[in-house]
Amino acid sequence: MPVSVVLSGILITLALVFYSIGIWSERIARYLRKWHIIFFWAGFIFDVCGTYMMHKLATKPFNILEPHTLSGQFALWLMLIHAVWATYVIFRGSEKAHRDFHRYSLIVWLIWLVPYLSGLFLAMTK
Repeated sequence: MPVSVVLSGILITLALVFYSIGIWSERIARYLRKWHIIFFWAGFIFDVCGTYMMHKLATKPFNILEPHTLSGQFALWLMLIHAVWATYVIFRGSEKAHRDFHRYSLIVWLIWLVPYLSGLFLAMTK
């Protein structure tokens, strides 16, 4: 297996680890803290890097209408919006926003899992 395939898989898995730690720790605490956004941003950056590497490895032309690609792009945009929103809440948000932020994080994480798991499934079936 080429090193670039292994590295892209590691990057995507690091995205899962960092994003999951950020989401679940924030959910359990029920209060957004600065260190949570570090994990959100790290997960997003690892995901972008891994996705870019996988895009470079693709043998077929880019097809935005393919379900895995479409769900992956949607999930990346949601992760970005989530991280930006968390950053805003930390630096400018009210106490209520800090307490209520966790209500939406799990939804974003679950949506993100769809392309992660479909990519894992697609890799195993090749």
